Amino acid sequence: MKNSLKIERAILNITQAKLAELTQVSRQTINAIELNKYIPSTVLSLKISKVFHKSVNKIFFLSKKD
Repeated sequence: MKNSLKIERAILNITQAKLAELTQVSRQTINAIELNKYIPSTVLSLKISKVFHKSVNKIFFLSKKD
């Protein structure tokens, strides 16, 4: 699974720490998601999509090997 989290953060000009605060997780969790080392839960994915006012499918998507 891939994501556009870093791009979405840049659009809103927010840091990993701020996104972590808004979604009630650690900055390390946000970093791991951005690096595709961690797949977020459904609840966390929904929280992230709410911050960016976009559907989950606009932020997270399957790669060709998925």
